[in-house]
Amino acid sequence: MINLLYIFLMAVSLALDAFAVATSTAIATPNFRKRYAVKMGVWFGAFQFGMPLAGWLLATGLSQYIVAFDHFIAFGLLAFIGSRMVWGSFDKECEVGSHADDLTPRRLCLLAIATSIDAMAAGVSMAFMPDMNILLACTVIGLVAFTLSAVGGILGKQLGCLFQKRAELVGGLVLIAIGTKILIEHLCAGT
Repeated sequence: MINLLYIFLMAVSLALDAFAVATSTAIATPNFRKRYAVKMGVWFGAFQFGMPLAGWLLATGLSQYIVAFDHFIAFGLLAFIGSRMVWGSFDKECEVGSHADDLTPRRLCLLAIATSIDAMAAGVSMAFMPDMNILLACTVIGLVAFTLSAVGGILGKQLGCLFQKRAELVGGLVLIAIGTKILIEHLCAGT
């Protein structure tokens, strides 16, 4: 059975993008207030809850066709997401915004979608994990994303761009490790 610690580690890894975006938005937004942090947390948490569920629903419809190599799919998706996060931690400049007026529902929705695409891919991979409680996983992922986004917003002015890049690097490495663990467990079980 997949334990809560495993789900929590995945949730933290997936939420680090949202944390980084919330942090950089707070850094770049003059007069950033705690209510903006909570607002970002709600948007990011809601999308982080819904996207893995959507990915899981999509993948479960296909599971009977790909059960023989599902562990390779889970590993591939998590390794891809993690590698992209690791690469991004070295590759990009700190993202900046401009004013609190830019935190419109449209902009927050776009940011929430952008930071939760990885969660959808993780949801696809969760469809191939035995004993996965998808509602528990989505709830944990959503709550962790809300919490880290709100904390990132509140702390953003003090943390700076360096922490944003390191958070993304750590998140990517954790996702790669989870994918590798899934692959090794399935390969060892088959021998």
